[in-house]
Amino acid sequence: MNSTDSTASWVKHMPAVFVLIWSTGFIVARFGMPNSPPFSFLWFRYLFSIACFLAWIQWARVKWPQDKREWLHLSVTGVLMHAGYLGGVWAAVKAGMGSGLSALIVGLQPVLTAIWLSTHGGAAHSAVSRRQWMGLLLGFCGLLLVVWRKLTQGSALDHVTAVNLSFAVMALFAITLGTLYQKSFVKPCDVRTANTVQLMAAMLVTTPLALLETEPMQWNQELMGAMAWSVLGLTLGGSSLLYLLIQKGAAASVSSLMYLVPPCTAMMAWVLFDEPITAVTLMGIALTAWGVSWVVRPAKISDGEKT
Repeated sequence: MNSTDSTASWVKHMPAVFVLIWSTGFIVARFGMPNSPPFSFLWFRYLFSIACFLAWIQWARVKWPQDKREWLHLSVTGVLMHAGYLGGVWAAVKAGMGSGLSALIVGLQPVLTAIWLSTHGGAAHSAVSRRQWMGLLLGFCGLLLVVWRKLTQGSALDHVTAVNLSFAVMALFAITLGTLYQKSFVKPCDVRTANTVQLMAAMLVTTPLALLETEPMQWNQELMGAMAWSVLGLTLGGSSLLYLLIQKGAAASVSSLMYLVPPCTAMMAWVLFDEPITAVTLMGIALTAWGVSWVVRPAKISDGEKT
């Protein structure tokens, strides 16, 4: 297999690799959350990730973005997709919201993205076809089935307040706006320097929030393991893949991949923590995968009609 074939194969499998890596986020939260306040954990995650990227950039002699406008656009996406999204999800769960409800709220992202593209897309390639709309709705119904057990059988600590609901909604809008903003304004550039600029902006915004937290970080084995994977797997791997996918794919198709994260997380929790997998969960996983396949499948001539 020559280099061209290898590259094509890698690009083809990028979505699957991204979903697998991104799905570990909730697993990491399970280990890290009891030992650290949310914004302090994220601050150190950004710090260590920036250090890794800087070493990688120096070793590879990668050029930084030259235009100040590029730095600004990358900073905006960093604040939205790192500080806003991750901070919102972690803070909501830490404030008592169950992981099922938080996943369901954030799972509205593909629908919000599709609504925006349908009303503001403009260009024909940005519009959402009727087939894709059906796939989005099927995917969300599947997501609802996947998290149904956690929604109906949450612990006594799982409760909704104005505070944790606000954090979850903030995360939803942050990841949605960040995806659309990057697709519209961020020019293609090296993923390592792009991620570093994004992380520096996220770290700057997160600093005052971390300083306000009074709960100490307990640097035990679980926290250090969660931190290591958050940096190496989720940020250097998952966030970089998300950046590349947004640059290479349609926003609606990329966003629909987020539907697959809760089902994949449910399977991981079954293997790692022996959390039960019910028939309803399996049905939801199948329905979600079917819906996402409708969204990401290349359009045929018969699918050309747009909403």
